[in-house]
Amino acid sequence: MSTMSMNAMPQSITHLPPGTPWWIFAVVVAALALHIGGGSIGILSGYTAVVVRKGGNAHRVSGTVFLAAMVAMGTMGLALSVWIRQLGNIAGGALATYLVLTAWLTVKRRAGTIGRSEIALFAAASATAALLLYWGAVAATSAKGTFQGYGSPLYFVFGSFATLFAALDLKVILSGGISGVARIARHLWRMCFALFFAAASFFLGQQKVMPAFMHGSPLLFIPALAPLGFMLYWFVRTRFARPLGRVRSKRAGASATPAVGQPA
Repeated sequence: MSTMSMNAMPQSITHLPPGTPWWIFAVVVAALALHIGGGSIGILSGYTAVVVRKGGNAHRVSGTVFLAAMVAMGTMGLALSVWIRQLGNIAGGALATYLVLTAWLTVKRRAGTIGRSEIALFAAASATAALLLYWGAVAATSAKGTFQGYGSPLYFVFGSFATLFAALDLKVILSGGISGVARIARHLWRMCFALFFAAASFFLGQQKVMPAFMHGSPLLFIPALAPLGFMLYWFVRTRFARPLGRVRSKRAGASATPAVGQPA
């Protein structure tokens, strides 16, 4: 049975060299199916989760489906990117998986506690951030100003995001956990950011699978960037709606209190 040499590594998943064993084709096809299927299901279930009533059955079911789909998409994308040596996609797959897992752990773990999983994911985010910033430096100092086909700004932007994620994780770890409104907000924005990764990757990065009239359409930015709008909406509503509600309740109670000498 023939094996592939390092020089015969495919530049694309669909361009495996002649003589590749059948089982490698089978593994690649299965991984592709999980990656594409997971991404498609993740986008649909993610949009469902952000628009339905929070805490209801529809939210729990769609959120669970979104978690499983995104983990499948991210891990398969990570494995395939390692296989074809697309370093930028390695970081993307790792970050997408990391975001949904930390979002899930935030509400799965008892409030005000942490475990080994949070520490392991913090280490993964830190390593990903360091790699992205390093690749950005390599791109910036290269003759063509790129690395693996991408310019330094892309690496630096996502490296900065990963650094922020890791710093927020460290804050939670040092605090011994998270609770209250901050816990819910952490869950929501991380899930929405993971959805943004999936939606932007499809609507902006995979236009070749769409009808020709949609190629380059500015309308594709709407579904791609919508998760960021949902994230901002739910973050503001979660962080400020309840405090404003309490203030209004106090004012209403004060105005309802009868003045001295007036009948109750």
